[in-house]
Amino acid sequence: MSLKLEQISQTVAAQVHLYPLDMALAPNAVTVLLGATQAGKTSLMRLMAGLDLPTTGRVWVDGQDVTGVPVRERNVSMVYQQFINYPSMTVYDNIASPLRLRGDSDIDAQVQAMAKRLRIDPFLKRLPAELSGGQQQRVALARALAKRAPLMFLDEPLVNLDYKLREELREDLTQLFEAGSGTVVYATTEPSEALLLGGYTAVMHQGRVLQYGPTLEVFRQPQSLEVARAFSDPPINVLQASPHAGAWRLANGSALSLSGVAADAGPLQIGLRASVLRTQAQAGDMGLMGRVQLAEISGTDTFVHLDCGGIELVMQQTGVHVHDIGQSMTVSVNEQDAYVFDLAGGLLRAPLNLHRGGH
Repeated sequence: MSLKLEQISQTVAAQVHLYPLDMALAPNAVTVLLGATQAGKTSLMRLMAGLDLPTTGRVWVDGQDVTGVPVRERNVSMVYQQFINYPSMTVYDNIASPLRLRGDSDIDAQVQAMAKRLRIDPFLKRLPAELSGGQQQRVALARALAKRAPLMFLDEPLVNLDYKLREELREDLTQLFEAGSGTVVYATTEPSEALLLGGYTAVMHQGRVLQYGPTLEVFRQPQSLEVARAFSDPPINVLQASPHAGAWRLANGSALSLSGVAADAGPLQIGLRASVLRTQAQAGDMGLMGRVQLAEISGTDTFVHLDCGGIELVMQQTGVHVHDIGQSMTVSVNEQDAYVFDLAGGLLRAPLNLHRGGH
């Protein structure tokens, strides 16, 4: 199913929630709305679904103008941050409810199959209140998926779950979306979630869509520093650089050459994702001396915060590593791993080693 937005905007009580935007979603694929809280993701999703009316613009579904058509008259399904189930119905009946409304004949087989895929088949006779939060969200997902709506909206459905449950459900959703044939819109604040789900990503910031395209393409070729910031976790390292003797001098006095950047480009901003910094030097690397300010372990990675002579850096190390606060450390950087932006934030050059510097 195709969904197209034409000059959609939303203003509420003189406050702009969405600035005018055009976007045609890739049909029968996953589109991730990626951005920080208050970026406009939920506002945009509600307009797409028909829950709210836009202030200006049109919503087109399969070539038909559905701008004023309420959500109950559209064939869509939704999953929210807070799992919403029918509290007086068993898990079985929650999943079966859209199948009964549709008049399906093989309801039991479908319920059993969907429950098994989401690993809630042992709980079919229970009420939602008897389940854990993760199990309740799986019930909400099972009911939405069972509806088989051509348009499915998921508004940060995993945000209220603990780390382990989020990881499990992300994998489940990736497999379920790959097996489906509908158009899925998924809102998240987490770049890792967008990369895992694949498909297409729209990066949003303060009510605007900054860039839309295939997820890996947007991740590897951000059109602006704002997009690179939104699509980096931990935040991308941004270094200010001024031209000096055919290279660019950083704030701590180190010099970095930048292949493919004109010598008269003027002052620049250099973006380095945390994953491209390393402690083992390779050919062509530049070393930055620094001191450890903080070392935090998250999952199977260690994030090391460093002060390199006035340059603040975050390095992502695979595995669990122990670093003492204040210890000296040399971090290696290769200019081919760098994003180069002008002072306005426009992309001048993506990394030349995208397989390494761009994930």
